[in-house]
Amino acid sequence: MANIEVLLPKMGESVAEATITKWLKNVGDPIAEDEPIVEIATDKVDSEVPSPAAGILKEMLFKEGDVVQVGAVFAIIGGEGDAPTETKPASSAKESTVQVESAVVEELIAPIVANGGALPKNSELSKFYSPLVRSIAEKENVSLQELEVIVGSGQDGRVTKNDILTFIENRKNAPAQQPKVEVVVKPVVEEKVEKPTTSQVVSAPAFKSPVVPIGPNDDIIEMDRMRKIIAENMVMSKHTAPHVTSFVEADVTNIVLWREKNKNVFEKREKEKLTFTPIFVEAIAKAIKDFPMVNVMLNGNQIVVKKDINIGMATALPSGNLIVPVIKNADQLNMVGLAKKVNELANNARMNKLSPDDIQGGTYTISNVGTFGNVMGTPIIPQPQSAVLALGAIRKKPAVIETPQGDTIGIRHLMFLSHSYDHRIIDGALGGSFVKRVADYLEAFDIDREI
Repeated sequence: MANIEVLLPKMGESVAEATITKWLKNVGDPIAEDEPIVEIATDKVDSEVPSPAAGILKEMLFKEGDVVQVGAVFAIIGGEGDAPTETKPASSAKESTVQVESAVVEELIAPIVANGGALPKNSELSKFYSPLVRSIAEKENVSLQELEVIVGSGQDGRVTKNDILTFIENRKNAPAQQPKVEVVVKPVVEEKVEKPTTSQVVSAPAFKSPVVPIGPNDDIIEMDRMRKIIAENMVMSKHTAPHVTSFVEADVTNIVLWREKNKNVFEKREKEKLTFTPIFVEAIAKAIKDFPMVNVMLNGNQIVVKKDINIGMATALPSGNLIVPVIKNADQLNMVGLAKKVNELANNARMNKLSPDDIQGGTYTISNVGTFGNVMGTPIIPQPQSAVLALGAIRKKPAVIETPQGDTIGIRHLMFLSHSYDHRIIDGALGGSFVKRVADYLEAFDIDREI
């Protein structure tokens, strides 16, 4: 049997590389066709790579933790009678490539050296820059200081090709900068405070995480990879966007009664459960069409209005982590289509079967905090989106009911909607009007609607 090269498959739009997180086979192990060989992680999702043929694993060309480009050969499979080749990790398998790359990079970084030194693979802030990103930075005279301020959208906040190209484009369009004014503020310890000059520097206070005391009865749990990414993204979003939250209470009695009347018939006919989520998604998609400036993203000083309405739904995983699969073109699906898509994405998320495309392209996000009995929440915006809506628990409460004969008190099904939005581009009037429109659509739901 001829040797078979195992290539890293294409894993969705904009995914150019993956990190090998775990080898599932060792050199010399037999492999069945379609049996997983390795676990990989992209900046979007974790997955397994199956074997294209049956045989024996002869070579592992990369180590765990190595980054592999899409289309690259990462393993060799041979026949059962073939002797396995000694494993060559990335450091030796790619030694000649690295030497050539180093020689080329040395030629390219001459202008960078003059401006403060060459770009290292890992900066002083412990950020990782891929060879492609560093090459682009060097060719475009992007200094290390500039590279450090780019907010990366990749794994662990990694700067991707698109991130640096966007930064370069924005830099070209930006007006010429005035000479940097450097001012130093001296601590007030003297009777006379000197007036700062333009040659002095003002330094902002650096905030550090507090030291946590660890007692003898405390347990220490290391964050897994996904939790680290979630933590970094949440902090990044809070630093990036000033969050404002508007609250509305909606009467969803008609929806509760309609679902109760139709859920068994729907499940029998469609082989799918009818949850509240597709009903909420439908109302949100309608409201976005009414207020398209909520479906936007901020690119430097440019507001990008997204024409597609792709609604992400935050989904809790069995591990306790969170992932946000996306319902693409939600406004173009009917109730049956929305119900099937919601169930498919939720089930795939819980079974770790989401593809990279399933979690890309979101333009607006919902988070159903009511699932955990919470009446409301203040969700954090998933960047680079500009808004997110938290759906509270549906509860029976006494409420005033307006009738032609006058007002009366009755038991109604009520819920809170919590709308967090980026106050840089969405003001209170727009953010508040949008969430009120969602509530209006929910309250106006036709209890006699056919499904």
